[in-house]
Amino acid sequence: MIEAEGLTKRYGERLAVDSLTFTIRPGQVTGFLGPNGAGKSTTMRMILGLDTPSAGVVTIDGKPFTAMDNPMREVGALLDAKAIHGGRSAYQHLWCLAQLGGIPKRRVDEVLELVGLTGVARKRSKGFSLGMGQRLGIASALLGDPKVLMFDEPVNGLDPEGILWIRNLMKSLAAQGRTVFVSSHLMSEMENTADHLLVIGRGRLIADCPVHEFIRKNSELAVRVRTAEPTRLAELVTAEGGRVTTDGDGTLLVTGMGTDRIGDLAFDHQVRLHELAALRASLEEAFMEMTRDSVEFQAAVPAGAVAPEVAR
Repeated sequence: MIEAEGLTKRYGERLAVDSLTFTIRPGQVTGFLGPNGAGKSTTMRMILGLDTPSAGVVTIDGKPFTAMDNPMREVGALLDAKAIHGGRSAYQHLWCLAQLGGIPKRRVDEVLELVGLTGVARKRSKGFSLGMGQRLGIASALLGDPKVLMFDEPVNGLDPEGILWIRNLMKSLAAQGRTVFVSSHLMSEMENTADHLLVIGRGRLIADCPVHEFIRKNSELAVRVRTAEPTRLAELVTAEGGRVTTDGDGTLLVTGMGTDRIGDLAFDHQVRLHELAALRASLEEAFMEMTRDSVEFQAAVPAGAVAPEVAR
């Protein structure tokens, strides 16, 4: 378990992390989300004792990371997959870490097999692709068989098979009762992987809840309706307080009214429906809505470009 109380970090006049208080519990994958510059990396570095908090405390299973007798056996972390000596092979890199942590040599072979690098274990890591470097970083995090695991952008550079692999790995680690904390900008992947979310913006905590609750609270239910009488149905829905947009081919997008009410309304007025479907908002849509005022750098839509729909 990771617990933070009033965690704060200042760099001169800049407040990077502002009084964060949270608990990351074992047995689930906790996703860590926020726009660029929100303070995610700084927070993770403070958890690992790489940066000293300006105020507040953060502990892992009740004690600071720097107070652990054998940190590799208690916490595994991937913050920068490129932090590897390019002249060493994958095996040499892991064996050096194992010796530092008092970890048996057989464990090196175990994690190399687990991450799929057995075939290139003796090759110098400077020739590794980005995805292979990520796998080696994950192997390093798993080396001590720790109870707490932290990953910063773990799927960066991985192909679809690798992404599915790390997703299943994180879920299996959490199912074993471990604490799994993962930061990522890939919303679709977080939606498929995380059970719980911490969301920060401009250094402040703005959400701490299960994924499904975050989506529900920060997006509006929409209903797609196809009918031969779109104009008539749109008038009926609007009169009942619903909001309607159309894509021009007879398909209506209704907000502010559920499928049951729309179906009853169409039946009562003898409007034939060809499709009536509730559209589930994505984590990406909910995240964009929640963090709209917390984005540090906002780009304008280029002239002539079509802005994407926010909700469908």
